[in-house]
Amino acid sequence: MNVIFIVQEVDEQVNTVLDPLPTNATAQQRTTFREAQKKDSKALFLIHQCVDAKMFEKIADFTTSKEAWDTLQKSYGGDAKVKKVKLQALKRQYELMEMKNDETIADYFTRVVTLTNQMKIVEVILLNKKVEKVLRTLTSKFEHIVVIIEEIKDLSKIKIEDLQSTLEAHEMKHGGRNHGKEDEQALFVKFKKYQDDKKKWQKKKESKKGKES
Repeated sequence: MNVIFIVQEVDEQVNTVLDPLPTNATAQQRTTFREAQKKDSKALFLIHQCVDAKMFEKIADFTTSKEAWDTLQKSYGGDAKVKKVKLQALKRQYELMEMKNDETIADYFTRVVTLTNQMKIVEVILLNKKVEKVLRTLTSKFEHIVVIIEEIKDLSKIKIEDLQSTLEAHEMKHGGRNHGKEDEQALFVKFKKYQDDKKKWQKKKESKKGKES
């Protein structure tokens, strides 16, 4: 999260105590204090967005970002050996995570994002692995749409939010249930057409190259 704090220009707030405003403060001091308060509130908001419900309960009553950040570091950090054990446990939980049969796309994405945010707190950055993780662990009813996404899209450029929207649209279209044979066949025909068109285009391209040479 240190990277997030630096980008949002609030890294100073999470590491220093916000001094109270003097009784007879000047106009300049009041302005500086208000700006510091805004940055501190922003940092506290960022921290709230990166923790699960259980951890949020521990920091909900804190009024400064430093208090919340110090608590997070103690909970997720500790000494090097403790941090390593916690990191291994989170990574193991992440690798074993799969979508449940009775789970919606929204609920599954919430679980994935919550866990990866916890891993970031212990200094693990997953970069663009969320998309691959979600596609790899969806239930079988999403198999056809996953194949199409993997064939047509560049996974490294897909935003996690866009993927969620696509999958939720698919989920809504089929009522959140296993779609019937007609739907599966229609999807397969669409994908088969894409593959055939792709092969024709490649042959045409190779033929053109041969003539030019």
